[in-house]
Amino acid sequence: MNERMRQLVDKLNEYAEAYYRFDAPKVSDKEYDALFDELVSLEKETGVVLDDSPTRRVGAEPLNEFAQHRHLGRLWSMDKVRTRTELIEWSKRAEKLRSEYNFAHAEKLPPIRYALEYKFDGLTINLTYDGGKLVQAATRGNGVVGEAILPQAMTIKSIPLTIPFKGKMECQGECYMRLSVLNELNKKGEEQLKNARNAAAGALRNLDPAVTAKRRLVACMYSVGYIEGRELTGHDDTISFLKENKLPTSDFMEFYDDIDSVYTGIENAEKRRESLDFLIDGMVVKIIDGATRRALGSTDRFPRWAIAYKFAAEETTTILKDVTWEVGRTGKLTPRAYLEPVELAGATISHATLNNFDDITRKRVGIGSRVFIRRSNDVIPEITGAVADDEPVKPIEKPVKCPACGAHVEHRGVHIYCTNSLSCPPQIAARLAHYASREAMDIETFSEKTAALLVEKKGLRSIPDLYDLKPCDYAELEGFKDKKIANLTAAIEASKKPALGAFLFAIGIPNVGSKTARDIARTFGSLDAVRHASVEQLTEIPDVGDTVAKSVVDFFNDASISSQIDRLLAHGVCPKEEEKPSASALLSGKTVVVTGTMERMGRSDIEALIASLGGKAASSVSKKTDFVVAGPGAGSKLAKAESLGIRVMNEEEFFDYIGENNEDRQA
Repeated sequence: MNERMRQLVDKLNEYAEAYYRFDAPKVSDKEYDALFDELVSLEKETGVVLDDSPTRRVGAEPLNEFAQHRHLGRLWSMDKVRTRTELIEWSKRAEKLRSEYNFAHAEKLPPIRYALEYKFDGLTINLTYDGGKLVQAATRGNGVVGEAILPQAMTIKSIPLTIPFKGKMECQGECYMRLSVLNELNKKGEEQLKNARNAAAGALRNLDPAVTAKRRLVACMYSVGYIEGRELTGHDDTISFLKENKLPTSDFMEFYDDIDSVYTGIENAEKRRESLDFLIDGMVVKIIDGATRRALGSTDRFPRWAIAYKFAAEETTTILKDVTWEVGRTGKLTPRAYLEPVELAGATISHATLNNFDDITRKRVGIGSRVFIRRSNDVIPEITGAVADDEPVKPIEKPVKCPACGAHVEHRGVHIYCTNSLSCPPQIAARLAHYASREAMDIETFSEKTAALLVEKKGLRSIPDLYDLKPCDYAELEGFKDKKIANLTAAIEASKKPALGAFLFAIGIPNVGSKTARDIARTFGSLDAVRHASVEQLTEIPDVGDTVAKSVVDFFNDASISSQIDRLLAHGVCPKEEEKPSASALLSGKTVVVTGTMERMGRSDIEALIASLGGKAASSVSKKTDFVVAGPGAGSKLAKAESLGIRVMNEEEFFDYIGENNEDRQA
């Protein structure tokens, strides 16, 4: 019986691959369904489901919420160009870095060759395989942490559940919906999907995998971000590896020896764009050679060896139906435009950006105006102006009071602000959401929606009110069951012991981001010291100028804010004091650069550790650098360190050096 199940699984997967990967069906739907039904019957009879059984792809029970997944290798964003001139400039920078490398090294990099691929307009997916099995799938998220979507990904029939490679690895790609599938689903009338991109993104990020299954998404993998037990030397090797493991790859890939030919290839691809059965919003250009990629490395955000060429922004006209004024965390009122829905650049546009009242006046727009809408795919739609000679039905009124709480407003520069920072509901909800966010107090399961609900239903008026709530308070709210309440209350309790830098960022000091908050925390060590710091003391911190220093001093001198901080402390919130490094600290006077992917802890956490030990965590390598901590994916910084003869450690060697792997520290 198990032998028959194995035969059925192999046959069904073979037929699915032919259908979904190659558009070349080997059997009719009727024959496939008969085999599938036989397999289902055998699985019910035996209670056994093989790892790669196609029955695993059927949508499971809906999830309550998405878990977080920390990627094994960082998922990089890609820098973008939109003109031939910008593309050539990118190529020249790459050639310059290659020439500099060849000048400094005996082993030369080859002439640059390029690969040209489609830039699919879908949603990034990151697949994790271990022991030959698909064990996790995730959205891109912020590139470091994404949303775990394994049940959803398992419904996508072009993604193999098992692969020949047995090591641990992650590969990245794009999930999208074919336009023919979109049209077919809309004809059935079960639901009307506006466009393929939104349909794909909504399916992958839907808590019900059955919805994902119905959307019949496909995937195209194009990169391996992390791999154990095998080294991939470049683009050709990576694509070959993906194909060896039956992972879906693009049918389109062209190779060129010069950038002018690349641009011709882009022009030809754009002409074919309308004939494709899926959306693309540009093309991706990659340098093929792996050694060249490693030498060029990455910036803090983008690999230097790849670039996205975005097709020209699209523009159309529609009617401006209304404008509302949205209140943010700082009290700033931002106009939000509501439009007659219109299709543009692969999306249905129903609202757009207007920056402030001056922007409204300059663009001559009013309620009822026919306006130009410009959208460059992943960019928020923007109103560029009214059609010539257009007359609005009525003007957009400048607010004289806050639309949320009725308080009077004031102008600061070109923006309008609500003056009621103490009890304006949207401001309070936004501050609560910021306070709970990952880089701040990191209160898991606390969302913007939860913050707004607590303000509306439980009357929260300040951050300290959060710690007054009891489990019974949440039980009265819609959607809050026992497990969710227990998880949230535990997370709120755990937040009472934050790092000082995280706390300073959480409380929302104007002009102070997460890095500046950490720098202030390391300098002053304790919350009390920060609360009594002077402008002069603060400006002694590198990168802290007069504006930031004055913001900090004014913030803590505000009587209302000071009383709220006292309430937080009374609730048991106790930011961990950060000791000032002594002159005898282990890394005192040393400059250290951290580069690549770190596994034991995040790169920013290692940099914080370096600072706590008296060292300076620098962002670039120079002759003054004492040593470099390099992880997988380290690029130009590692190459420069080696060329300068600077000591390089891996992550474990670094922890050995500072004594974190031993009972006693030794320098």
